Amino acid sequence: MIKKCLFPAAGYGTRFLPATKAMPKEMLPVVNKPLIQYGVEEALDAGLNQIAIVTGRGKRALEDHFDISYELEHQIRNTDKERYLVGIRRLIDECSFSYTRQVEMKGLGHAILSARPLIGDEPFAVVLADDLCLNPEGDSVLAQMVKLYNQFRCSIVATMEVPSDEISKYGVVAGEPIRDDIWRVSHMVEKPKPEDAPTNMAVIGRYILTPDIFEIIEQTSPGKSGEIQITDALMQQAQQGCVLAYKFKGRRFDCGSAEGYIEATNYCYENFYLTGKAF
Repeated sequence: MIKKCLFPAAGYGTRFLPATKAMPKEMLPVVNKPLIQYGVEEALDAGLNQIAIVTGRGKRALEDHFDISYELEHQIRNTDKERYLVGIRRLIDECSFSYTRQVEMKGLGHAILSARPLIGDEPFAVVLADDLCLNPEGDSVLAQMVKLYNQFRCSIVATMEVPSDEISKYGVVAGEPIRDDIWRVSHMVEKPKPEDAPTNMAVIGRYILTPDIFEIIEQTSPGKSGEIQITDALMQQAQQGCVLAYKFKGRRFDCGSAEGYIEATNYCYENFYLTGKAF
């Protein structure tokens, strides 16, 4: 059983400067809830209640958010404003939170490796909080992936089709189809030029990883921009064993970009906040 979910959250959020100069990008609100809370809710709903967060300098707000604020609780006790804290109280009550720091920004692979003391020798999920994934009509993306892991017992990456002019923003996969929405990965490349991309299937910010990935990352040389890419480590894992690519059901919003962030805010406001659905 997978119980741990890792949130790499040490990045600078440079695409959202100056807003992220003093505030973690993971705390940017979509309507009235920060991005990382959506991610933790998705993890808990998938049965993952041990939350590990890789932080960095200036990220103290993440720890404060998943903690009790006694002064605030006292001020709003017995008022209608208490209802706004129902969701975060549930997470604080039902999840455990552990933190470590990524001292240097050396890529997603390095951030994941930094969390090894928190994860140990067991499979785990990885969520990039600025990828907001929603599936109101069914299982969350992580819940879908946990079910697949229980069947296949190997690393899994979530993928979606993207236009050719956006290929260079993503890790891209190719492989042998197992069924319409699952491929056994044979090739992965990080941010290729459109003409060099093996497919238009892009990896988004949801992973399930087996613990042997840590040793593979340790042996992975820095790639583009001198960073240790999780894509390179997963390619090595795919060659040694098995990695699956899964075309998930639902919608994904790139909240690391202004366009995606605004689209997500409008969607959540219209479909959840105004309608009074679980939010």
